[in-house]
Amino acid sequence: MRIVVRLDVMLARRKMRSRELAEKVGITEQNISLLKSGKVKGIRFETLARICEVLDCQPGDLLEAVADGE
Repeated sequence: MRIVVRLDVMLARRKMRSRELAEKVGITEQNISLLKSGKVKGIRFETLARICEVLDCQPGDLLEAVADGE
């Protein structure tokens, strides 16, 4: 099982660009890009909480557990 980040979906729903999210969260746009692409091994709870606060969503709206092979 793996965790898939659905940040791009939530950004589209909120009509927000990665740059704007990065500025509001206080991380680099590159880190947002890495999160969107799934190229990170983990995320700090503090960062996840801030992203959820800015996007007005829950962690489950951004993260999804997917069985291997899907």
